[in-house]
Amino acid sequence: MEKIDLICIGCPMGCPISVEMENGEVVSVTGNTCPRGDAYARKEVTNPTRIVTSTVRVTGGKLAMASVKTASDIPKGRIFDCVKALKDVEIPAPVTIGQVVLKDAAGTGVDIIATKNVPVA
Repeated sequence: MEKIDLICIGCPMGCPISVEMENGEVVSVTGNTCPRGDAYARKEVTNPTRIVTSTVRVTGGKLAMASVKTASDIPKGRIFDCVKALKDVEIPAPVTIGQVVLKDAAGTGVDIIATKNVPVA
């Protein structure tokens, strides 16, 4: 049986969690103080995902850059593909929060959206 120790990021408590696995299946999760910890641990050891945050260039805006993020989590192994896809993205002002900046980033099926308003200069 394999034991994996994690620190939960499901809530601010930061519980130390132990996951026992057998043949790639979760057998038990211990140490969590809330249900989110159990869900986080199971997902983290079987299919880890992350939200990606970055910036893109803005033309004609009061700011040269706008912060962006994935609209939902993507597989952890696709983070660098996502960041590479953003490298040459440049959008015109105005930019509004929630605006889709890049559709289907790196073939993940997840859009990149703006997280900052950038008005026209």
